[in-house]
Amino acid sequence: MPITRRRLITISAALAVLPAAAHASKRTSRLWTGQALGARASIRIDHPDGEAISRRVMAEINRLEDILSLYRPSSSLATLNREGHLASPPFELLECMSLAGGVHAATGGRFDPTIQPLWALWAEAAAQGKRPEAQAIEQARRNVGWHMVELDVAGISLKHGMALSLNGVGQGYVADRVAALLEAEGLTNILIDTGELRALGGQPEGGGWPVFLKTGEALKLRQRALASSAPLGTTFDDGGKYGHILDPATGMPTLVGWDTVSISAPSAAVADALATAACLMPDAGSIEAMLTGFAGARLEGSV
Repeated sequence: MPITRRRLITISAALAVLPAAAHASKRTSRLWTGQALGARASIRIDHPDGEAISRRVMAEINRLEDILSLYRPSSSLATLNREGHLASPPFELLECMSLAGGVHAATGGRFDPTIQPLWALWAEAAAQGKRPEAQAIEQARRNVGWHMVELDVAGISLKHGMALSLNGVGQGYVADRVAALLEAEGLTNILIDTGELRALGGQPEGGGWPVFLKTGEALKLRQRALASSAPLGTTFDDGGKYGHILDPATGMPTLVGWDTVSISAPSAAVADALATAACLMPDAGSIEAMLTGFAGARLEGSV
């Protein structure tokens, strides 16, 4: 039984361009499709230098996959999980882990990147059409705990049996890096979508980018990021009962009754991590308290 996805995750970078390029002919439009961080990906740029810019964006996404992806056996993250130690880790891995550690602290440990052993257990059981046994869940829980991670610029070490997942922050991080690359190219007024949204400026014709939340509410996104997370957005069963966001304290899918939680922040990586973490918080007041530690972060729409 496959893990069921309730929504398609895609990556579409540079859906708009410099105002000066707004009248470029259709022949300047470039579309690339492929895979990134385990999801279908596409980049569309309508710009005289669109092909060259697309290549650079693709190369940056590929570089980040070699660091952060669980789907590439040779990636830095996969190597760390397999060997338990990674000497001289890339800056991007350290940055993602440091951000995740900050969100872990802000949620009292509910958000924990070391959840991967539990996630793998649930995914394996789902592939067999069942749920994990209580004893197996408890055994996997013993290998979960951010306090057991040793992290500094010299190396990262995990205790035997541990593994990390950056799925709750990685898509947003990629959006931030693509935004930085495009900004360095002199581009502005771009909406980047990696499953989480990152607005570099606003719309070319003026105003913020119109975004509609699942609740039906609308907002304008300008020089800001938005991430949404749904406990049942991906499920481990066809019945849609067991969601993909696991509580490290119990080893079970979160029982908090959120449908979708949307968080905006200056950084897509921050918004991504906070939206995932919010699904583990018991009430809206707890979410608001969590956000106070992150400059510019706010809860969007109703929950």
